[in-house]
Amino acid sequence: MAAALPELPRSPARLGAVLLVAAAIGAIVALLIGARPATPRDDSPEAGFARDMATHHAQAVEMSFVVRDKSADDALRALAYDIIVTQSTQRGVFMGWLQEWGLPQSSASPRMAWMPGHAPVAQGKGGMPLMHGMATDDELRRLREAQGRDAEILFLQLMIRHHEGGVIMAQAVEGLSRRSEVAGMARSIINSQRVEIAEMTRMLAKRGIAAGG
Repeated sequence: MAAALPELPRSPARLGAVLLVAAAIGAIVALLIGARPATPRDDSPEAGFARDMATHHAQAVEMSFVVRDKSADDALRALAYDIIVTQSTQRGVFMGWLQEWGLPQSSASPRMAWMPGHAPVAQGKGGMPLMHGMATDDELRRLREAQGRDAEILFLQLMIRHHEGGVIMAQAVEGLSRRSEVAGMARSIINSQRVEIAEMTRMLAKRGIAAGG
């Protein structure tokens, strides 16, 4: 029968090394857990951005449908179609986030309350507050009533301003959120809407109108 192996003495140095390794592993695990963003709360920048940008996008889609049916310009109609498809899809993503986070799709919080230093613009006496770049009821009415070249110019002017407002909102949440999907969407909005702003500015110039004019 083989003799039992003698028990190795417990070295204080070895025990200390084991404890250090265990502590390091625990620190790494804690860091990883701490780095994982918590589910956004109802008053979080992520929730506010999802709700507000969904409303913002809805107006862009509405205006794009109006000009698509009024214009005979293929390039402008293609742009309107792209805005309709892209922003409708993004609205679905925003609503999906809220559902995933267990949050309602509407809130009693004021518009843009999640954006420090920003306040909505009143639409007029008794009017609903507007977010950055949004058209007023009167501007929407004028767009619906306009025809031909006048409708195209008004749409481009309103949508450039609308996109500029969207960029401001996306930049704000990109700086506030630690969630990769939110920051990624914000960056996508910033990049795509800047490209479309440049395209719409060229379309206005083609019609003899300076952006902002």
